[in-house]
Amino acid sequence: MAQAIFKSWFVDFEPFGGEMPSDWQEGTISDLGDVVGGSTPSKAKSEYYTRHGIAWITPKDLSVNKSKFIAHGADDITELGLRNSSARLMPRGTVLFSSRAPIGYIAIASGGVCTNQGFKSIIPKDSVGTAYIYYYLIENLQTIENMASGSTFKEVSGSTMKSVPAIIPDDDTLRRFQEECAPIFEKQELLEAENANLAEIRDALLPRLMSGELSVADLGDVK
Repeated sequence: MAQAIFKSWFVDFEPFGGEMPSDWQEGTISDLGDVVGGSTPSKAKSEYYTRHGIAWITPKDLSVNKSKFIAHGADDITELGLRNSSARLMPRGTVLFSSRAPIGYIAIASGGVCTNQGFKSIIPKDSVGTAYIYYYLIENLQTIENMASGSTFKEVSGSTMKSVPAIIPDDDTLRRFQEECAPIFEKQELLEAENANLAEIRDALLPRLMSGELSVADLGDVK
């Protein structure tokens, strides 16, 4: 539903007579938010990694987790690991965009996160909001992929990401779009969290049921 609203307003310009309003501007992604790269703390330093610490996301995490929102990946890093790398802790609502291997995984940070170097993430300006950037990247993914370069494998550099063409609507239209999307995003984030929790319970119980360590009777009445 939110994506359909985006296409109607910002691609087809249906509420505006089919033409981009004259007070909107043509700019680049860097006009919508702060483009941030990532880094990998030294794998030789075990003290840089932990099971429960600062969320650190890799493209592999997004290949496994197909949800719109992400809170943690397979590994977390410590404060020490963060300080001794060029990774940057980004706030909730940051739009994560994998810039290589492969290009084009997109997710929204549901809490503070940092990433490895396989991302060019965007911290939205307050006047722009998460929803607009999220759907703008989806709508313009092919354009971004076409701007990638590299001989061994294609990659979108930081300077390239910052220069991706973007439409900058007026603040009032962006505010109204964010208000339309907010309840949809909140509900989806809640449902994704519930699904993840149920999956963890399933994964914990199923091996014990299969081995006979537990029986269905041990679980009580399930309604």
